[in-house]
Amino acid sequence: MSQDQSIDIVWYIGGIILVASALIARRPGFKAIAGSVIAWVVIAGIVYAIVDHRDQLAGLAARVGIGDQSVEGETTRIRMASDGHFWARVELNGVPRRMLIDSGATTTAISQATADAAGIRDSGGYPVLIDTANGQILAKRASIDTLQLGSLKINDLNAIVSDRFGGTDVIGMNFLSRLGSWRVEGGTLILEPK
Repeated sequence: MSQDQSIDIVWYIGGIILVASALIARRPGFKAIAGSVIAWVVIAGIVYAIVDHRDQLAGLAARVGIGDQSVEGETTRIRMASDGHFWARVELNGVPRRMLIDSGATTTAISQATADAAGIRDSGGYPVLIDTANGQILAKRASIDTLQLGSLKINDLNAIVSDRFGGTDVIGMNFLSRLGSWRVEGGTLILEPK
């Protein structure tokens, strides 16, 4: 056993002794302890459900006018997230997804899982070698029938697909260049159709 593991065990034992001594000093009954355990299990379940369904909850918030993405007429506005990026709620062939908008990306890039869920198939041809922040990877060429972001709808959008993208799907310049205009004002990305 390493010294770090020994220290961890001491902290765990100390925590158990602290909790046990607090319970013994208060002498709560079985009902009070059971009630507390049930309350904490319910709270943990609610937190888990919120985290697990955050994309659906964000979409619901947008429909009722709350959240980081809004539509005013034909203009879609996306507030900058706390991580400094613009995250959009989109539909790829009708399938909801959360995507990063990256003006530094030439082409829209999606994970294999997203492509499978949205029914996006390989369009054939040779794979492409692309440079990412994590090095060079091979990706397949594909075409998205419809990408809808707020009031904006783009058809037949070229994309690249790879299982090496992980969980991040990216909207690139090939989407942004098909808009009438896009700009950032005061921490808000403003997208307008042609």
